[in-house]
Amino acid sequence: MQIHVYDTKEICAKFAAERGAEILRKATSSKQSVRAVFASAASQIEFLQHLTSAPGIDWKRVELFHLDEYIGISEDHPASFRRFLKERVIGVVPIGKVNFINGSAPDAEAECKRISALLDAAPIDVGFIGIGENGHLAFNDPPADFEAKQSYKVVELDQVCRNQQLGEGWFPTLDAVPKHAISMTIPAIMRFENIICTAPDARKAQAVKDCLSDSASVSNMHPASIMKQHAKAYVYLDKPAAALLNK
Repeated sequence: MQIHVYDTKEICAKFAAERGAEILRKATSSKQSVRAVFASAASQIEFLQHLTSAPGIDWKRVELFHLDEYIGISEDHPASFRRFLKERVIGVVPIGKVNFINGSAPDAEAECKRISALLDAAPIDVGFIGIGENGHLAFNDPPADFEAKQSYKVVELDQVCRNQQLGEGWFPTLDAVPKHAISMTIPAIMRFENIICTAPDARKAQAVKDCLSDSASVSNMHPASIMKQHAKAYVYLDKPAAALLNK
């Protein structure tokens, strides 16, 4: 794992996108199909703006997956991650293939099996992810399952996670925030060839310290700490997010 710290959120997003674009350019120049996973969160908006405007990426060769989706909300709901990706990725660049998690599926467990089989069909070249205020990766809230056998599973969202979604303005009230979601699992994330993790803002500082500081041990109570065990995980922070890290 490598940690990069920049003065501002905007510069952090720019450099994270440059690394992501470099990986995609190299992969699309040599492979017929490049598989990428995208997070859907407020922390990713500036990053995605830079990534989708980067030159030299053959987006028609990119196959897209996403990390997670709420159970029980429609695709056109303001908080839908399918809608987020349509507005910020798929509607901006000509993605070759899209694999959405159907949070509206009548059988969530069957949907997990369906999307897991698609993800497992070939390796993932790069995943673009963030860190939650509770240290989660995707919707793997603490204590996260580090031994999950399936690539997607139904998870229950904890109070900190649900408050974060409310605070970011995706829902009008806490009661409106779903209590369950379909999430990519930790073992699936750790199989990515490359991880680009963008986690700006002071509200992420405690989670960044708990998960990524030199003294932090790898623990399922701090899910993002697992990235310490990934050789090609690149973490991009602004100074407020990194404020509690060891110098």
